[in-house]
Amino acid sequence: MRMFLDILLIVTSLLLVLLVLLHRAKGGGLSSLFGGGMQSSLSGSTVAEKNLNRITIFTGLVWFIAILGIGLEIKFA
Repeated sequence: MRMFLDILLIVTSLLLVLLVLLHRAKGGGLSSLFGGGMQSSLSGSTVAEKNLNRITIFTGLVWFIAILGIGLEIKFA
């Protein structure tokens, strides 16, 4: 179980870094490289940005649960 949680933590950590970098900031961010430039700033929040937000939140929750699981495993092992 510990090995699974360690691998899950590493994978979700890397995925979170990638997803946060893909978000569009005030300056455009890395998401503007994939077609999110001026069009998305004129029309407001796009469907892709909303889906990116949902995926980021879900990945963050999985990351948090993995951290809690590792902590509980250390405490009760």
